[in-house]
Amino acid sequence: MNTIKDYLPPNDLLKDRVILITGAGQGLGRAAALTYAAHGATVILHGRKVKKLESVYDEIALLGKAEAIIYPLDFEKAEEQDFQITAQSIAQQIGRLDGILHNAAFLYGLSPIEHQSIEQWRTILQVNLIAPFALTKACLPLLKSAPDASIIVTSDSHTSNPTAYWGAFVVAKTGMEALVKSLADEWEQSIPHLRINSVTPGVVNSPQRAQTHPGETKHTLRQPEDIMSTYLYLMGPDSTHVSGETIFC
Repeated sequence: MNTIKDYLPPNDLLKDRVILITGAGQGLGRAAALTYAAHGATVILHGRKVKKLESVYDEIALLGKAEAIIYPLDFEKAEEQDFQITAQSIAQQIGRLDGILHNAAFLYGLSPIEHQSIEQWRTILQVNLIAPFALTKACLPLLKSAPDASIIVTSDSHTSNPTAYWGAFVVAKTGMEALVKSLADEWEQSIPHLRINSVTPGVVNSPQRAQTHPGETKHTLRQPEDIMSTYLYLMGPDSTHVSGETIFC
């Protein structure tokens, strides 16, 4: 394998694994849920809108693979106990957790900082930074019990080159990349079987991309399915030696 793009996973790469995917109702989250399920995983579908999650659930059912689980939760309004209840529910219903894909994201749109309110910043930081931290913390006992666990954070290219108008969103995503590196260093000795990495998808057709670049022609862009080899590699057992990295697709 010269690059992750060339990675060819076996069909049962994620057999018997349980993976929680946030923002699973559309875009990259939906593609990852279908891809992980197709490779043997039991996927937990998180999102705000139940109808979207039900649609992904039905698509997975058509694959004839392990039945998915729907877990709706509004990150904007969630408190610490909500994340603890999520982890407890996973422990009671399934009994294990082998991975998390932090993919849920929210932004109001691009605007000058003088037009951005404190309330908007609170919401963006809550959904894109605080919620992934809180969910990881709540699920840590389950992840520590797994023989080989992986956490992936979907990042953004603007973290390496912040530009005008991205405001709170790029601050939150940069914070997540810092957290990834901090946790990887923290767990290297104490929990060596748990790894965490971030993925920068680049230009991909997604709801977020449509919001920030409305004039683009969608069919000319890479589709979420085109970069799933990276998400498979980092979630599966072939990447046990990789942690604290930012992978660019």
